[in-house]
Amino acid sequence: MRNGTDLYALDIGAASFVKACGGNTHPDGESCVTLARIGDDAWALGDSKRPDAQPLRFTTEELETAGIDPARFGLSA
Repeated sequence: MRNGTDLYALDIGAASFVKACGGNTHPDGESCVTLARIGDDAWALGDSKRPDAQPLRFTTEELETAGIDPARFGLSA
C-alpha cells in the first residue's frame, strides 16, 4: 500500500478525470466530484466547483473506506 507522501509525488498532469454528480445541490449548481486513476492503487479526487484546487489523493482502500466507488465514475478499481 502506498503512503500519503508517495501519492502526492505522482504526476497527475496527464490524468483523465471523470465527473460524477448527485446528492446535495449547491446554490451555484449540482455538486460534482472528479476522479482519476493516477497509478496502481492510487486515485485523485477533485471538486468540479473548484477546478483550480489541487485534487486530494487516495489509495483504493481509502476510497472504499470512504464509500467512494470508482465504478460510479465508469472506472474499475
